[in-house]
Parts: sequence; structure tokens; C-alpha cells
Amino acid sequence: MKTYQEMSKEELMQEKTALEQEYAKIVEKGLALDMSRGKPSAEQLDLSMPMMDVLTSESILKSENGTDLRNYGVLDGIPEAKALVAEMIGCKAENVMIYGNSSLNIMYDQVARAMYDGVCGCEPWSKQGTVKFLCPVPGYDRHFAITEHFGIEMIPVDLLEDGPDMDVVEKYVNNDASVKGIWCVPKYANPSGVVYSDEVVRRFAGLKPAAKDFRIFWDNAYAIHHLYEDDQAEILDILSECEKAGNPDMVFEFCSTSKVTFPGSGIAALATSPSNIADIKSQLTIQTIGYDKINQLRHVLYFKNMEGVKEHMMKQAAAIRPKFAMLDELFTREIAPRGIGNWINPKGGYFISFTALEGCAREIVQKCKEAGVVMTGAGAPFPYGKDPKDAVIRIAPTYPSLEELAQAAEVFVTVVKLVSVAKVLESK
Repeated sequence: MKTYQEMSKEELMQEKTALEQEYAKIVEKGLALDMSRGKPSAEQLDLSMPMMDVLTSESILKSENGTDLRNYGVLDGIPEAKALVAEMIGCKAENVMIYGNSSLNIMYDQVARAMYDGVCGCEPWSKQGTVKFLCPVPGYDRHFAITEHFGIEMIPVDLLEDGPDMDVVEKYVNNDASVKGIWCVPKYANPSGVVYSDEVVRRFAGLKPAAKDFRIFWDNAYAIHHLYEDDQAEILDILSECEKAGNPDMVFEFCSTSKVTFPGSGIAALATSPSNIADIKSQLTIQTIGYDKINQLRHVLYFKNMEGVKEHMMKQAAAIRPKFAMLDELFTREIAPRGIGNWINPKGGYFISFTALEGCAREIVQKCKEAGVVMTGAGAPFPYGKDPKDAVIRIAPTYPSLEELAQAAEVFVTVVKLVSVAKVLESK
């Protein structure tokens, strides 16, 4: 098969006419499919239903240290929940604080506190003039929404095959005191699936920030979201690496069980240094008396230990792995031979990052919408929604059923071909 770039103008015109007819037939079907957000499917949520049975009115609602979980108190979480989360992300239990259900909420709060209260005694960011954040791209749109909301200047940094371009990160962090943070999804990154290498993690730990109040916002959202039992990525513990490098306070690490058990009813956590914990607690006592300790216990009783977590996550993987495999097979058959896009087939996480021909992403997403398939907006994986090449599209395959996903994928492939053939024709 010829690539579109190898075809003659006449061949391209014939292909375009055929694709326009195919697209018109799709539009007539009146589809209504959603691939816009990385949500668990109903099948995945069903896996956690037994957790609803671990507590009854007869249950003893006490922590292992004797705390009555029905009452106020325990600002930073019960010890057994801390221990379980620490195992999940590979750090020490004493570094963990358990919050409510949302890690995104914790991230927002950390930026808000830094803006209005400062970090560990430093002047509030809002009083320091221009404040900047580094943003590896493609990245998580909700991260960028937080920093944009607070008027923080966002600087894109290319995400390479093993993590952010650390030469660029080091240049900014080590020399510019207005750079106060960097967003990171270090394992099965959203949306690219990239896993940070040991060298990248160590270079992060070895940063020499010009700003004393610089922090790495390490969103380890997919720490245990493997797709395969025998091929699982592992990363170094950033907290212990920072400690070794003499930078114990440099990291805020976030995680949750939102896509492990029930989104909206999971537990979320922050892992960081004792100094940061003390600083956060001093501000958190004004905000709350404590989070849902009964839900923390429910998670501990359901999973019991890390082996229970691993067993559960392999059931999750079995539910979504066929969806990733189907997309990879379809793209390999229909997209790759035509030279009109590439993608990363991840080993875990919730997304596939598709790179179309330059200048095509927005039109692809729009035409998919017109055909009844809603996708994440083009540009979303970049600060301010601006993809300089208009090429990256985030695909979220987990929520639809396999049958619905297959329908949506066929629409997507047809649209990619149609928009691409028109783009190549422009250059003929």
C-alpha cells in the first residue's frame, strides 16, 4: 500500500471522494458515542461492588491505634490507610497524608496555599510578581487549568520517550527563581503513556532550584494501573531519591484510588517530607477537622494488603486491555501504512496519545463530533489549549463498551484518513 505522500494527485482525489461518501454514511447513522474523558467503565466499577459489604452496622469502626473513626479528628489519615497507600506508590508510610476522595482537589489546594500563604515560611507566590510553572507536553489538561486559573505563567517542555527534556528543566529551575513548580505524571503519563526513566528521576532529585519554594508536583495517578501482569513499568521513589540528593522538601506526590475503586468515593493522598507535612497541617487545620476515616477503613478492609490491590488491578486490566489492543490493531492496519499518524501503545494508564499530520488535529476532532463521536478537545494536552503543531489528539478508550469503542474507532479512522488526504492534496 502506498502512503498518501507517495500517491499521485489523481489517486488522492479518488481516495478523497470515496472517504467523503463513507463519512456521509456515518453521519447519517446518528451515533452518540463519548471518548472524551478517562473514566472507568461500568464493568470496572462492578469489580469494586464487594467493597460495599465490608462494613455493616455491626462493624467495629476503630483504627488499629484505637481511634474511634465515627468521630472528629485524625487530620492526616488512619495509620493502616497510610501504610497501604505507601505500598501503592512505593514510599514510606510516615511521608503520607490521607485526604478525601480527589487528588486533583489536593493539587488545587497546594497551589492555592502557595499563592496565598506561601510554602514553608516563604513569601506567598501572589506577592512575588511573575510566577511560572513548567509543563511537560503533551500533558494533563486539568493540571494546566489549575495554574491558568491562578494566573501562573506556563512554560511548555517537551516530553521525550523517557520523561521531560531535563536539559530544559534544569536550565529553568536552576537559574530562574520565578519558576516555582513543574507538573509531572511520571508513570504511564496522561496522555502519552511515557514512563520516567531512573536517570530522569535522579536528575529531578538533583535539581538545584533558584527558588527555595520550588516544588515538583508529582502526580503518580497511574502508579498501579498496569495493563499486563508480566510487563509492568516501575519507577524510582522520588521522595527517597530527593532525600539522598539533599532535597527532601522538593516534592509533593499525589495519588488516589479514583480509578481503582469508585471515582468520587475513593481515597486520595499526598506524600511529602516531614517539613512539608508540618507546614501543610498548620494550614489544613483551618480548613478541616479531618476527612472520611470510615471510607479509609473500608478500603483497607477490602484490599487487606498490597497483594489484594494487585489482584484487583489485574481484574481491572483484563476489562480494559482488549480496548487498547483493538485500537492498536486498527491503527496498525489502517493508519500506519498510509503514513498519516503515529501513536504510543502504552503498558498502562488510561490513554493513547495519537499524533496526526501537522495542522489536522482540530479538524479531526470537529469532524468526529459532527459524526457523533465526542473526543477530548484538540489542544487540551497543552497549556492554554494551544498545540503549536495542531497534531496531538488524546484518545480515552476505557469508558465505552468494546462494541461502542469499535464503532467510535472506525469513525475516528475514517475521519483521520479524510482530513489527512485533504491535507496532503494541498501540497500537491
